[in-house]
Amino acid sequence: MKELYKNLPKLIEKEKARRRMIDFTTYTKPNYEVNWHHEEICDALDKMVSGELKRVMIFVPPRHGKSELGSRRFPAFVLGRDPDAQIISASYSADLASRMNRDVQRIIDSEEYQEIFPKTTLNGANVRTVAKGNYLRNSDIFEVVGHNGVYKSAGIGGGITGMGMTYGIIDDPFKNRKEAESKTIRDSVWDWYTSTFYTRLEKDARVLVILTRWHENDLAGKILKQAENDPEADQWHVISYPAVAEYPMDETDPRKEGEALWPGKYDEKGLYKIKATVGTYEWSALYQQKPSPSEGNILNRKWWRYYNHPPDKFDEVSQSWDCTFKDNDDSDFVVGQVWGRIGADKYLLDQVRARMDLPATIKAFRDMTVRWPQARIKLIEDKANGPAVIQMLKHEIPGMIPVNPEGGKVARAYAASPEVEAGNIYLPNPTLHPWVQDFVEEAAAFPNGSNDDMIDCFTQQIIYWQAPKVVKYVQRPSIGSLKRIK
Repeated sequence: MKELYKNLPKLIEKEKARRRMIDFTTYTKPNYEVNWHHEEICDALDKMVSGELKRVMIFVPPRHGKSELGSRRFPAFVLGRDPDAQIISASYSADLASRMNRDVQRIIDSEEYQEIFPKTTLNGANVRTVAKGNYLRNSDIFEVVGHNGVYKSAGIGGGITGMGMTYGIIDDPFKNRKEAESKTIRDSVWDWYTSTFYTRLEKDARVLVILTRWHENDLAGKILKQAENDPEADQWHVISYPAVAEYPMDETDPRKEGEALWPGKYDEKGLYKIKATVGTYEWSALYQQKPSPSEGNILNRKWWRYYNHPPDKFDEVSQSWDCTFKDNDDSDFVVGQVWGRIGADKYLLDQVRARMDLPATIKAFRDMTVRWPQARIKLIEDKANGPAVIQMLKHEIPGMIPVNPEGGKVARAYAASPEVEAGNIYLPNPTLHPWVQDFVEEAAAFPNGSNDDMIDCFTQQIIYWQAPKVVKYVQRPSIGSLKRIK
């Protein structure tokens, strides 16, 4: 009895490892550093084993543990729970798939694994042909001794005919940006998924797709669009965590805005260094799981022009403001921009963007007005906190004009886009002003991005200048030498 009590903690640990993916992972890899997002991923994988979830996608940044859990530990866990499971696992290359295959074999061969799942064993030799009493085991395929379980690895586009699967795993179907940007390769991956991979699924099979987002029309993007457009198509449980938390967060995400996903490995300082190195376009896709079109939906990223020094004189300088609907930390951004116009050319001269309550918005408005006394026109969208700002400042600051935008956001973006395409819109040099990269990315992602406040300000200003009916209300004298007050 004493011996039983002595061994009880170890027995409990083993039993937990048999039941839950996260416990299995820490038992078979004792040095594994568990972060909260690993627990969320493992919870979804447990639900796949139980049958509660049949289709799961996992999007997390590079080097954040998705392959270790989904492509290495999970297949071993599945075969331990069900030695008759049939698994096909695919990656962008046969070499990578074979490496994953060997990693799964090493896990199953480990002493820790055999303590948990002694009935799941592999042939001790490298066997490429099946003889009587032998079970296949090589870097392409292995079989569970005494059972029907099998694990087959292949590169995307490779042959997997001849066997069915109860579990299908796709991990990183694209090797790099070049492949993801190629429509030809994207189409070939999609054709392989629909005509080869998907046709191997047995009844009640589970599918796991693990990737870092490269492109809005990558494999995951196409699958999710299909699910959105056709309720009869597969519907997916999606786990998507950005490297740095952005509002609105997923309900399972415990972070506050701006916090790192895995600070034990990549803290906020390190992540922003990565962002500065790779650029906003790569950062949005690979690290934030929000790929934007390489060109742009409405506002093509190649259309923008840039300046190092603005002209000395403008015909007109104006402020444009988009205020939030709420006065709390979870509200949308308040954005204020300063634009200068000289003939047909417009220059973005300054911007403030932050989550602000009404008092903070009032202060930001005053500060912008002090910095830019040349901006005699102040456009404020007549919604949300806009009317309150006008009411509180109209006797203090001249030139405040409420604006009721006509048409929807998309229509306004289309109305402003010809001026961008014509090369009449100039932005500050992004090298000197990093926030400009965020402006360009928001424009490229519009209207499918998570934020559009900067674009709302931009289109508000451009459309105001496009509308001749407004001219009679405001004098537009030539502005002298441009000087920003610091």
